[in-house]
Amino acid sequence: MKIAFVTTPPDEAEGLAKRAVESSLAACVNVIPGITSHYRWQDELHADRESLLMAKVAEDCVEEFVASIRDWHSYTCPEVIITDVIGGNPDYISWVESVDKGSSQDGKP
Repeated sequence: MKIAFVTTPPDEAEGLAKRAVESSLAACVNVIPGITSHYRWQDELHADRESLLMAKVAEDCVEEFVASIRDWHSYTCPEVIITDVIGGNPDYISWVESVDKGSSQDGKP
């Protein structure tokens, strides 16, 4: 299991989260509204209001998840950061790993 962090304009967050889950690329996506991102882009400093997506992604879906977010996202270079999960509720982790392209998992874990 992996965790993906994706920043997005607030008006895109819900749509990206829903699309990732509907496409079975993420088992669950939390939308965290109201963050401010400070960054340098094309030699200029920026501070923008964004939302943060925290997606739970099965190991087998990582590459397609990243490619799809890059495709669906409005940014030229969207932030998509994947981290390892080193522990947690084994039942939940098994559920996330069971949700992959082509599976049909209904309801909450």
